[in-house]
Amino acid sequence: MSDEKPTRRDILRPLHLLGIALGCGVFAMVVTLVSTGAFTARVNTAIANGTYDGLTPFALGLVVGGGAFIATLLILAMLMLAVDPADVTKTIDRPVLFDAEGDADEPDSDAPGRPRRSE
Repeated sequence: MSDEKPTRRDILRPLHLLGIALGCGVFAMVVTLVSTGAFTARVNTAIANGTYDGLTPFALGLVVGGGAFIATLLILAMLMLAVDPADVTKTIDRPVLFDAEGDADEPDSDAPGRPRRSE
């Protein structure tokens, strides 16, 4: 493994975000196609005979997949607004959810798991 740490800009490139949104849209479309029976003979025969009422499963799959793509892209864009621009150029060299090592504002007596001293 190399010592070069990726920056946030490297991790969150727009093409990667579009790929994530596209993957979510395709997944939603496939789930819709399978759940509406788009690959069954009964549904395909009804569509071919013209007796199928409503939106065809493939059209419904495209609508649901497009909606999931747009919703995912919108959510990811809103989450990108929460990133501080100064943090974009910083390298990530520790787990994100851990506290910084230098933050020791609380004394040891107030640490979780230790009973407080009554004075």
